[in-house]
Amino acid sequence: MIVVDTNIISYFYLQTTFSSKAELLFQKDPDWAAPILWKSEFRNVLALYLRKKLISFEQAVNIQDEAESLFGETEYEISSSHVLSLVNQSSCSAYDCEFIALAQQLNVGLITQDKKLLLNFPSVAISIDTYLNSRP
Repeated sequence: MIVVDTNIISYFYLQTTFSSKAELLFQKDPDWAAPILWKSEFRNVLALYLRKKLISFEQAVNIQDEAESLFGETEYEISSSHVLSLVNQSSCSAYDCEFIALAQQLNVGLITQDKKLLLNFPSVAISIDTYLNSRP
């Protein structure tokens, strides 16, 4: 199991420069987890794609439904005190710290391309390339 942030989820479901890497990540470890927050963040990404007319309303709904079915039982509620503790020791947003908190809670890595997370939490946050190049 790995924790993935909303950017990784977006790369997996929407056509981006990182989409092929997100697909390889899923092949390597398809057991993805995320804090419940991911849904709202992902809806916001879909809203941007809708407004830019990169996807249709029907596509947005289908993508959201498909993503929600992927996570099913692997969405987690996060302790506010844990998140705020991480905020207090970093320069990251509370939103980003939810993903770190979950990775710590599950004792797994957070796969992300977020430079701030990679810098502030090097023992937890792992880039896609680093994870893909690690042993199986």
